[in-house]
Amino acid sequence: MPEKPHILFVCSRNKWRSPTAEATYANDARVEVRAVGLSGKSPRQLSEVDLQWADIVLVMERGHKARILNRFRDFDILPRIEVMEIPDEYEYMDEELVGMIRSQTEHFIEKVIGIEQERARDCR
Repeated sequence: MPEKPHILFVCSRNKWRSPTAEATYANDARVEVRAVGLSGKSPRQLSEVDLQWADIVLVMERGHKARILNRFRDFDILPRIEVMEIPDEYEYMDEELVGMIRSQTEHFIEKVIGIEQERARDCR
């Protein structure tokens, strides 16, 4: 069985949205997840180690993707970065936020799992 795909959730300050995403998928047997923020005030700030770990990065806003691409422009290989378009209007584990995260994340999970299964077949 191939290793579980790694999904990195990113928001501005790692306070509401990305921790909610991490908590939502923490016990999902299909994936491993982490949550980070882009601000220096984030409890957990995005690092090169996080990007090396991730198979896919799910950011909450377009600006987050631009900031990552700019900040890590010298990084050899960045994982795929997808924008979920979830505004910073919710508190931690807000029911509507959880629903938005789930609806935005599920097709990315299926896509990543499909890529991992394809890689496993190619290695045989």
